[in-house]
Amino acid sequence: MDAGTRARDWAEIQERMLAPLYEAVYQRLEVGADTRMLAIGCGSGLALLIAAARGAHVTGVDTDRERLALARERLLPGSGWDGGPGRPPAERPMLFAGGPAEAAPAASAAPYNLLTAFNPIGCVAGDSEGLAPALESAVRLSARGTTVVLTGWGPPERCATAPVLRVAARLAESARAPRSAGLRAACRDDLEDVAARAGLKPDGSGRVSCPFGYADMDSAVRGLLSTGLFDSAVRATDRSQVEKEVAEALHPHRRPDGTVWMPNVFRYLVCVS
Repeated sequence: MDAGTRARDWAEIQERMLAPLYEAVYQRLEVGADTRMLAIGCGSGLALLIAAARGAHVTGVDTDRERLALARERLLPGSGWDGGPGRPPAERPMLFAGGPAEAAPAASAAPYNLLTAFNPIGCVAGDSEGLAPALESAVRLSARGTTVVLTGWGPPERCATAPVLRVAARLAESARAPRSAGLRAACRDDLEDVAARAGLKPDGSGRVSCPFGYADMDSAVRGLLSTGLFDSAVRATDRSQVEKEVAEALHPHRRPDGTVWMPNVFRYLVCVS
């Protein structure tokens, strides 16, 4: 599968599964017209779109150029989103390839007052590497006392998807793939550890139900593989083998009507810079 197809599978199938998490965070923080948000790892832009619909001025950065291209389709002129009544052109969304340093506000612009890292950590070994330095870089572009939000997977016993994700670890380990990233159970203090390394002060947390629901088995397999969590398994074996074993692992979650449904819980941590 090429990178463009996988990015579109993420945008069209998988990304919406995290919408309840975005909504819960924005509701708690009262995101609105006074919010200047920088999203680290903005992906294909759904979280930005939801914040912009609440009146926020949004900026996103991501290293995945294919997902970022889809975010531009959604958010920039020509995408059908006009910014809402009374929103000046200067307040249009801004999207940058790379890290937070690429998104430094113009000298005349107000600094960011909300930083988000909505890519959940705590599932793959090493999935938080690089996040603390990225947060430190983003904090330098923000106002004093800026709110920072980190997100992670909930405990495995609350995530029906956890056994399916373990397929990736088993396939990678059985083939002894070099540099394979093993999946692991989320730890209670994953988010707090990242916050501490980034010099952030925790200021509350929450859990949000984010069920993964798919129209059919094909959509479920495509959506899960679009996350990147199965990349090591694909490299160790081949895509068809991974697809077959993921489908088998999903079988207990298939309903009589052919849909696939897996309840999950995700956690977020609110910090202050």
